[in-house]
Amino acid sequence: MTFKTPSRLGLAGLTLGVLFALCLSFIAFDVAFAEMAAPPAAAAAAEPTVNKGDTAWMLSATIFVLLMTIPGLALFYGGLVRTKNMLSVLMWVFYSVCIVTILWVVVGYSLAFSGGSTALIGGFSKAFLAGVTPDSKAATFSVGANIPELVYVCFQMTFAAITPALIVGSLVERMKFSAMALFLPLWLLLVYCPIAHMVWYWAGPDAIDAAAKALAAAADGAAKTAAQAKLDEVNADSGLIFQWGAIDFAGGTVVHINSGIAGFVGCLLLGKRIGFGKELMPPHSLTMNMIGASLLWVGWFGFNAGSNLEASGGAVLAMTNSFVATAAAALAWMVVEWMAKGRPSLLGLVTGAVAGLVAVTPASGYAGPMGAIVLGILAGVVCFIFCSAVKNAFGYDDALDVFGVHCIGGILGAILTGILVNPKLGGTGIMDYATGKIADYDFVAQLISQGKAVGMTLLWSGIGTLIILKVIDVIIGLRTAPDAEREGLDLTDHGERAYNM
Repeated sequence: MTFKTPSRLGLAGLTLGVLFALCLSFIAFDVAFAEMAAPPAAAAAAEPTVNKGDTAWMLSATIFVLLMTIPGLALFYGGLVRTKNMLSVLMWVFYSVCIVTILWVVVGYSLAFSGGSTALIGGFSKAFLAGVTPDSKAATFSVGANIPELVYVCFQMTFAAITPALIVGSLVERMKFSAMALFLPLWLLLVYCPIAHMVWYWAGPDAIDAAAKALAAAADGAAKTAAQAKLDEVNADSGLIFQWGAIDFAGGTVVHINSGIAGFVGCLLLGKRIGFGKELMPPHSLTMNMIGASLLWVGWFGFNAGSNLEASGGAVLAMTNSFVATAAAALAWMVVEWMAKGRPSLLGLVTGAVAGLVAVTPASGYAGPMGAIVLGILAGVVCFIFCSAVKNAFGYDDALDVFGVHCIGGILGAILTGILVNPKLGGTGIMDYATGKIADYDFVAQLISQGKAVGMTLLWSGIGTLIILKVIDVIIGLRTAPDAEREGLDLTDHGERAYNM
């Protein structure tokens, strides 16, 4: 790993990053302006309605997700590092929220949630929020029920903000801020937005329902052929992983596997912290860590229940599962740790709770409560093994266990979601909007779809992260100088101390 001075080179790297974002922005503006000049599409026969209760719930859920990032994630991570690096972690998480917020409304939302020429990424039709007004609508999961598109923009913006912030936990205490400041926006645009598009973008239930009804009403062969072609076109207007039939209710792939594998690649590329494995590196404030974990749990109800997009039974189910899976995982981790180490720890209890939240995220709106408890228990046990035995065996320095909790917990949750969605196991099943009823459950096909989604996310994020970090390393270097690392990033990067001794 090369160590480079951050002054002029760091400024040059940041300048390149800003120019890159501006170039994308201007391209997006040109395309968006051209699309705004095009004639509007014909209005749908039945105009979807917006319910004030759904809107109020989504406003609240959006704020909850911001709460789980700042201050929740910031305090959770901050309490786990040494005193000399506390402010640097808070800075990184807060910066992630700020930079993502701007990039999201400029181009990120359009790349993730608009139709494009490929199933891998969206287009620029909604860059600069072109066409998005207080009166424009976004689909939910119910035919005829919409929410204001701006609240959907903001809700998804909070997801986009926390995901790169999660990566920070693998890279703390040795990556300089200038490199992180360049990495996070590039990762958002080149890794997060494509994965979000592939998993979550689709035409929506209203478009599928209308096309299916037109097909049913078609009178003759030619009309039926044309109607079938239209239905096929609507179904094709979706992301690649969505087309595979994979389900992810609130972000097991998009958020957790995505950030977890990125953090793992980053920690391997950066190398170990000075003194890792030779010196004790205890958390400086488990009190703060517990406060952060508690805020994460509270905010996660917006994350999971909010992903239902309506104040309905689906949100209630996601809320219930977020209670029971989290509690089960925390208790499972505590018991296994007690058996393995002879005593339970607060750090283990709260880390287990986060592992349960991660694992239940993709299943929260699909699994029944009893299935969620089983998922939570498995998450607590499996993530404990990866954060202790596996990590110690291989010796990698994933400082705050982003890989062991988020990537492994996300993989477990994503795969088991394909099982727990089965109505015979208490799951909700998967709605087929073309027929207007729950589709027949196919165990093998669903597991294959879930596995493909996991594999695609691991490859796209892992390879994309490696390329981005390698380029940044060449331009400005990734790692702070050894003397600066020993002194602490609070002083060397920011000229501040978290505490006055």
